[in-house]
Amino acid sequence: MNPEKARELRDEKRDGKHRVRPAAFVPQPGTRKHRELRFDHRHPEHVEEARKLLSGLEGMEIDDGLAPYSLSIWYEISDYSLEGLEAALMRQGFHLDGSVYSKVMRAVVYFCEETQMRNMRVPERLIKKSHEVYSKAWEHHPHGDHDETPPELRQDR
Repeated sequence: MNPEKARELRDEKRDGKHRVRPAAFVPQPGTRKHRELRFDHRHPEHVEEARKLLSGLEGMEIDDGLAPYSLSIWYEISDYSLEGLEAALMRQGFHLDGSVYSKVMRAVVYFCEETQMRNMRVPERLIKKSHEVYSKAWEHHPHGDHDETPPELRQDR
């Protein structure tokens, strides 16, 4: 497959509009994710069964995958995670691709999605305000850099 054909497959038209497919295992900013579910080649029937099952989920977009025996899925990370979707499929008896590449990529995606969700739940720190808090605390804290002499008794030197 040449690069032009790969781009054409990635950006093919659907319903009269171009659907841009970012690679499934590259960093994707924002909360909308594109992932690829890869199934074991010994169970080709699982691809269509999984498509039917996942199409019932709200907010889930499903399309043919770029790799054989795969599905491309789009979802909001606040609604679903790749780890949760794959775990649910495995509980239903689906067999996922067990290659080393797939296992490593799954682990990376699981970690990234979990980290992004954890960061989304943590309140944002007010960095500029924290400096003021520490400055005021320093002013009120007794330390050796303070002259106890009243201003009227101080001599100009």
